[in-house]
Amino acid sequence: MPDDFGRVEDLALGPALSERYLAYALSTIMSRSLPDVRDGLKPVHRRLIYAMHQLKLDPRSGFKKCARVVGDVMGKFHPHGDSSIYEALVRLAQDFSSRYPLIEGQGNFGNVDGDNAAAMRYTESRLTEIAEYLLRGIDENAVDFRPTYDGEEQEPVVLPGAFPNLLANGAAGIAVGMATSIPPHNASEICGAALHLIENPDAGTPDLLKHIKGPDFPTGGELVEDAETILNAYETGRGSLRTRARWQKEEGKHGTWNIVVTEIPYQVQKSRLIEQIALLLTEKKLPLLGDIRDESAEHIRLVLEPKSRTVDADMLMASLFRATQLESRFSLNMNVLDGGRTPKVMGLKAILRAWLDHRQEVLVRRSNHRLEAIARRLEILDGYIKVFLNLDEVIRVIRYEDKPKEQLMAAFELSEVQAEAILNMRLRALRKLEEMEIRNEHKKLTAEQKGLQALLKDEGKRWAKIGEEIAEVREKFGGGALGARRTKISAAAPVVEIVAEALVEREPITIILSEKGWIRAQKGHLADGAELKFKEGDKLFAMLPCQSTDRIALLGTNGRVYTIKAAEVPRGRSDGQAIRLIIELANEDGVLKLFVPDAAQKYLIASSAGRGFILPGTELASERRAGKVILVLKPGEEWAVCVPANGDHVAVVGQNRRLLVFPLDQLPEMPRGTGVQLQKYKDGGLADAKVFAMKEGLSWNIGDRVRVEQKLAEWLGARAAAGRMPPSGFPKSNKFG
Repeated sequence: MPDDFGRVEDLALGPALSERYLAYALSTIMSRSLPDVRDGLKPVHRRLIYAMHQLKLDPRSGFKKCARVVGDVMGKFHPHGDSSIYEALVRLAQDFSSRYPLIEGQGNFGNVDGDNAAAMRYTESRLTEIAEYLLRGIDENAVDFRPTYDGEEQEPVVLPGAFPNLLANGAAGIAVGMATSIPPHNASEICGAALHLIENPDAGTPDLLKHIKGPDFPTGGELVEDAETILNAYETGRGSLRTRARWQKEEGKHGTWNIVVTEIPYQVQKSRLIEQIALLLTEKKLPLLGDIRDESAEHIRLVLEPKSRTVDADMLMASLFRATQLESRFSLNMNVLDGGRTPKVMGLKAILRAWLDHRQEVLVRRSNHRLEAIARRLEILDGYIKVFLNLDEVIRVIRYEDKPKEQLMAAFELSEVQAEAILNMRLRALRKLEEMEIRNEHKKLTAEQKGLQALLKDEGKRWAKIGEEIAEVREKFGGGALGARRTKISAAAPVVEIVAEALVEREPITIILSEKGWIRAQKGHLADGAELKFKEGDKLFAMLPCQSTDRIALLGTNGRVYTIKAAEVPRGRSDGQAIRLIIELANEDGVLKLFVPDAAQKYLIASSAGRGFILPGTELASERRAGKVILVLKPGEEWAVCVPANGDHVAVVGQNRRLLVFPLDQLPEMPRGTGVQLQKYKDGGLADAKVFAMKEGLSWNIGDRVRVEQKLAEWLGARAAAGRMPPSGFPKSNKFG
């Protein structure tokens, strides 16, 4: 027992607690939660890989039970629970968790739904080729070793790390007072950036981001952030990146369609995602979504059915991105242990620089180790060569002398190592062919020795060698299905406003207005000539095909415009509702026209007296029952014309059957007013007006036919002129149709 056993020491609680909590915090940070910047591994992962290396579980060997691996790790290196070690092993083997798995698993290792792996006694594992690259040089004094927790074994402080594991596979962990969250990246892009940094040591983060486009998650998805946000995150080592599921619209029969989600954000469990969407659907918080189905097999396939086929797909997905984990944020916090085992938040360039410096240190140590091995072998070969020059004497000494070792050393000036090697030489090595092989080996090793010595003396050659190793990694792991980029990099996603109308089911309807002012709507777009029923003495005035989400503009003969929602028009085959109950019309006023206005369109409006102007489409809206005055009328006048202003000339015809054509730019654009005179009349007023393109000619309807007049010089004049008789064949109704 120690001499001070049983001694009680009085300590203040505050300092004692601080000291012990600090020790716990440092242990958590350095031995559990933060990865090393050089190999990108935490201690448990490093011990797993090294233990499997000792078990010779390379990619060319057979699998061994995970229980055997976990037992070795726990017994030799990692004094923690077997469940935590097995969970770390499983994660290294899951292709949806690790972008480049370091362990190849056989058996049930869980799935993207969040199901757990089978028990360790049922599953088997071995290392992948990528793990071999992390271990390359481990037996060549490439890294330092330290005693294990019980002092019986040795374990590596860090792996040689020929593969850029930290950025390629990322890391996540929570320590005391700090955390780390590094996304996976594409190995080919990382190698490209590292090679660029070797050639241009002063390169900045913007230069490196020309190679590394952004994270490359194993589950794919889409990164929707602007370039400035990505640059700032990689420059500082901290940021937040928005990721979304990838989807496509699949057309069905009869105008139906579905949304198919093929990739979901990283670390989102598919089963919980479906549960979340289904719960929101039950609570009626996703009014645009009808149903969700999981048709996944080997690949993810979530089918989202819209409420109706008239729902806008982009708006449906915008509502889902806003309410569910189909869009999530990945917190970037590149907090790692640097080469001195100090926690530090590093930017992209600092991480690449640390990895490259580690690779150079590994190269130097491996080269020195190889030089020592070559020197030992050359010493022995020199002794062999001396043997073959004096073979008979050597045989005599060995056969007849009592102390052959000392005699050989004295007679041929051999070292103790050389003499021992000669004594251990087999008789078959005395043949002449063996002498030639020894001399060839000596020559080859001498050349290799000179090359390594030159490498150690020239930093440029060392960086060139490192560049060759990195290029080898890129060639081996940068192609095929494993190396291809999975996450799409997009610009910042536009904000899709989910307007209230989007929550109303969109369907085709027809608005029907009778001459006596009764309005109703019927489902579908009715064809011209459709059989309609009205009250006795009433008949059809206007019929407008539209959508249930449209806003209808009604032009009153009093010069006002009124707006009604198509969805609020009474449905069915009844007589409908009197229009005067929806909008305010005096007894002497009526409706001239109803249509769906286009805010981007301009319109020509005119009174019965022949005065008019150009009106922006944005003015054809009014939320008031009293409407909005657009055309200021004088007593006895009515609103007569409202036609789209598509073209460069205006054709007007009066009730006196005179036609006038003049340039459109002679009319002013106004939000309201009386307008200017379009045509001069002695008797009557304006019958009709039309805007057209001169190069296409002026057209009008004659029954089911369309007549086009190209030669219009006879009617071309200035605005407010009287005009001339129209061409032969012009309708007697004085309407263009």
